[in-house]
Amino acid sequence: MLPCVMETEKMDDIDAMFSDLLGEMDNLSQSLLDTAEEPPVPNRRSTFSIGFTDLNESLNELEEQDLDALVADLRSASTTSAVPTDQQTSSQTDQTAASAMTQQSAPAANRPPPSNTAGSSGQLQMSEPQTKADKIKLALENLKDDKLIVKVLMSDGSSKTLMVDERQTVREVLDKLFEKTHCDCSVAWSLCETNPELQIERGFEDHEYLVEPLSAWTQESENKIYFVSRPQKYVMFKDPQLFYMWKKKTACLTGINEQAKQLLLEEHFGGSTVIVPDLEGTLYLKEDGKKVWKARFFVLRASGLYYVPKGKTKSSSDLACFVHFEKVNVYTTNNYKQKYRAPTNFCFMLKHPCIQKESQYVKFLCCDDEHTLLLWVNSIRIAKYGTVLYQNYQTAMKRAAPTLRSLQSAHTDKPNGRVGDYPHEQAPDFIPPPPGHTHV
Repeated sequence: MLPCVMETEKMDDIDAMFSDLLGEMDNLSQSLLDTAEEPPVPNRRSTFSIGFTDLNESLNELEEQDLDALVADLRSASTTSAVPTDQQTSSQTDQTAASAMTQQSAPAANRPPPSNTAGSSGQLQMSEPQTKADKIKLALENLKDDKLIVKVLMSDGSSKTLMVDERQTVREVLDKLFEKTHCDCSVAWSLCETNPELQIERGFEDHEYLVEPLSAWTQESENKIYFVSRPQKYVMFKDPQLFYMWKKKTACLTGINEQAKQLLLEEHFGGSTVIVPDLEGTLYLKEDGKKVWKARFFVLRASGLYYVPKGKTKSSSDLACFVHFEKVNVYTTNNYKQKYRAPTNFCFMLKHPCIQKESQYVKFLCCDDEHTLLLWVNSIRIAKYGTVLYQNYQTAMKRAAPTLRSLQSAHTDKPNGRVGDYPHEQAPDFIPPPPGHTHV
């Protein structure tokens, strides 16, 4: 009986050791996977300006009212930091009251002079800067990391200088630019970043906090920000049939009426979650470190982009994950047919926003034509942002509503009924893309 018990205990020990070994292997595999997927993140930039050689130059280019707002904000922050805590305030109040009683009982000649450092409200006493040079000096001494002075390039070659803090969304910055440029408030207007080294660009989404992606730029980068009209910015809401009926013939897609479009929007964007287009097809994938492109079959899912590895079938069980969307953005490219010998110039890139140069973590994909590029880039945006993207569109439409009403009224009041007789009816300018480049 005893040998049998000892044998059972021995087998239990072996099973436990084997289970521990499997657990350690799983942990090691997961850690290696996480390391492979996570790109290196650079340190936060130490400068406070984007598009300038130095901060002093950027402050000099600020308009007077913006510089005044910056100074007022800095003074307010200094005042707030000078206010004591509740406990200190209570103690200070008691001391002030005791001092006041003493002064009232003492002769006027023996009373101490009033303090010049701070008032009874706890506000910091600061001399009011008078000249622009004084204001710039104050800003240079007190400006924090949560603010950027940004030069935004316009379509006519001019630029606007803006002060942006970490709480401002792209939508708020667009509204500020509408006021400065007096342009229409079309939903197509975008803030777009360009990276000359990688020859890519991306339109910032309206809900993004602008400081966050700009802080990922390196000190020596030549990246720029443009205020540009991108007609396809919200194409998925203007023409949802292109994305949810893409398998049908072109004639069916172009003949759809507005009521049918609205039904598609309600069906796919009206709930608490967005239904991602069931997009699939062949794309060309650039091999790492080589100017070689291989055709692969890709499938779009809400969680990411999947593909069929070489030698596998198109069944869902054989699909391998190519990339998850949580930590990557989608960028359009410029002239990759020449730069990387791509099959066409209709390419897009998937990368972490902190990556500013060529890297093994960057994914290059190429489409056969412009329409296919439009489908993939914007469907990936739908999968990545979901209902937030639709909310951005609705907010942009509300902002543009007064302009649209004005346009319709002007058109109705014309004796000849022609469109284009008034300056505000002209299509908004946009930056002409370089040869081989497509705005999506």
